[in-house]
Parts: sequence; C-alpha cells; structure tokens
Amino acid sequence: MRRASPRTLVLFGIAFFGFAASTFGQTAPSDSQTLQSLLTEVRALRQDLRISLARVQNAQILLSRLQIQEVAVTRASQHLDDARSKLAEVQVVQKSETIEIKHFQDALSAADSPEQQKDIQETINRAQSDLDASASVEQQRQTTEIEAEQQLRTEQDKLDALETQLDELVKKLGDPGEQSSRVSH
Repeated sequence: MRRASPRTLVLFGIAFFGFAASTFGQTAPSDSQTLQSLLTEVRALRQDLRISLARVQNAQILLSRLQIQEVAVTRASQHLDDARSKLAEVQVVQKSETIEIKHFQDALSAADSPEQQKDIQETINRAQSDLDASASVEQQRQTTEIEAEQQLRTEQDKLDALETQLDELVKKLGDPGEQSSRVSH
C-alpha cells in the first residue's frame, strides 16, 4: 500500500472538517421557531373558523328572511287573485245588467199602454242606477287590483334580491380562495 503524503492528508482533513462543519451548521429550526410557526398556523385556522362561522350565520339569517319573504309573496299573490276574482264578479254583474237594460228597452218600445211604459221605464231607471253603481264598484276593484299587482311586484323584487344575496353567499362558501388567504403547509 502506498502511503499518502502529509500534504494530501492535510488537504483531506481540511476538506473533511470543512464539510462536517458546514453540515453541522445546517441544524433543524429551533424549538421557538417551530412553536412560532405552529402558533401562526393556529391563529390562521382560528381566523378561518371565525370567517366560516360568520358566513354560516349570515346564511342562516338569509334563509330565514327568504322564508319570510316567500310567505309575503304568497300572501300578495293570493290578494291579487282575490282582487281579480272580485273584479271579474262585478264585470259579470255589469254584463248581466246591460243585457237586462237592453231587454227592458226592447220591451218599452213594444209596450202598448202608457202605464206599462211607465213601469218599464222605472225598471230601466233602477237597472241603469244599478249599472252605474256597478261601474263605480268596478273602478274601485280595478284600483285594488292595480295596487295588489304592485304589491306583488314589490314583494317579488325583495324575494329576488334575497335569492341573489344567497347565491352570492353560496358562491363565496364554495370558493376556496375566498375562505383563506394563507398557504397550507
């Protein structure tokens, strides 16, 4: 075997100890750094949990408001249906009264005696008075119908706005970028 020169041994020793020193210089993070990292992670998780709980609470409130608004829309729709039904009833009565007046007018021209004509004219006058009253009721019911339509539109607009808010909240809940800005390790 050949012996290494002292110079080679010295170079080998320097290289060995230099490598060892650099390896030992790369120690694992200290305990305080590890604890600080864990503490930061716990704080981030706590913040994420707070955000999630707030969103869940908002969703619950929004769902309750949505249910209440659906009831309001249903009520407004029923009110509109009632108003339309009552208006249709008045219009049927008016049509009947108009036909009745026409019938009496035909009878008036065919009446033989002045007394018959007088009786028929009085009947026509009462029917015309009833028709005029029906016209007034019809106008009131048309106003009620218009108000009911407007109320239904208003309630439906509120419901649509709540549904839009709920859709946005659901979208936020499903977007992982919105839930946390921290990077998982």
